[in-house]
Amino acid sequence: MDVNEFDYELPEELIAQDPLEDRASSRLLILDKETGQLQHRTFRDIREEIHPGDCLVINNTRVIPARLYGTREGTGALVEVLLLKRIGGDLWETLVRPGKKARPGMVLDFGGQMKGTVEDIVEDGNRRIRFSYEGIFEEILDRLGEMPLPPYITHKLKDRERYQTVYAKYDGSAAAPTAGLHFTQELLEEIRAKGVRIAEITLHVGLGTFRPVKVDKVEEHHMHSEFYQVSEEAADLVNRTRAEGGRIIAVGTTSCRTLESASDEAGVLHAGSGNTDIFIYPGYQFKIVDALITNFHLPKSTLMMLVSALAGKDNIMHAYQEAIRERYRVFSFGDAMFIR
Repeated sequence: MDVNEFDYELPEELIAQDPLEDRASSRLLILDKETGQLQHRTFRDIREEIHPGDCLVINNTRVIPARLYGTREGTGALVEVLLLKRIGGDLWETLVRPGKKARPGMVLDFGGQMKGTVEDIVEDGNRRIRFSYEGIFEEILDRLGEMPLPPYITHKLKDRERYQTVYAKYDGSAAAPTAGLHFTQELLEEIRAKGVRIAEITLHVGLGTFRPVKVDKVEEHHMHSEFYQVSEEAADLVNRTRAEGGRIIAVGTTSCRTLESASDEAGVLHAGSGNTDIFIYPGYQFKIVDALITNFHLPKSTLMMLVSALAGKDNIMHAYQEAIRERYRVFSFGDAMFIR
């Protein structure tokens, strides 16, 4: 399958640079995956689309201020470090810019409050860095770090919490599960009051999901692994919903990938934790996810391939053309789509 099949023309002015003041006031494009029919709504109307007996699955990961700026010891040259994944203790897999001179043994200084030593070069040129400091790492990171907004967002974020979901709990992500940014606590309570189950899972989002696909053939692309965790309670809610005939509605591609990774061929979700590098593209048979709330994704991205696998590539490309014609806002702070 050719990667170019997932390309589309996007006017740059449609890339949302700032979050809306009211999270739930974004637009919502509803796509029926069976008929291809489209409806234009407001995100708050999602409560009418989720029915009693359904289960909404949300990703409760929390974005850390993962972008650090430091200097190279000896030269004072500026270096940017993006924390991608904690290997263990104070050892992290990172993305370093500029990376060519970031060789094993190089020491970085972060404002005199923390140092980092490059220990290894791994896949895709990422660096493993061991940090040393006095005090609590999370507190130092909170002082020194910046939220790792995607490169297509050029405006400065005034409030860090706007790049977090209202249900974010567990630190670990280098990017937000952005489909969840549209929910408010009030909207979630209204949905719960209808008799909808809400299951919380965790997947710490790395940059692998967002990396450009550099191969020509979809099947040759390799995803980076990300840590996930499914509790007994979440597994029970999802499995009970399926047994009783309700729908499993994933909020975001991260929730979708977690559910599909942790379920067996019979569509039973299993509690536990691990790392997943699941790559979902057309031809994939979904085991557990019935519907998906998602944002609008970059051309030729693995996320375009995932939504195409669920809704059909022709339906997705038609929906994107309609969204562009109707001037929907796209990407992280943009509008939403409900694939039902």
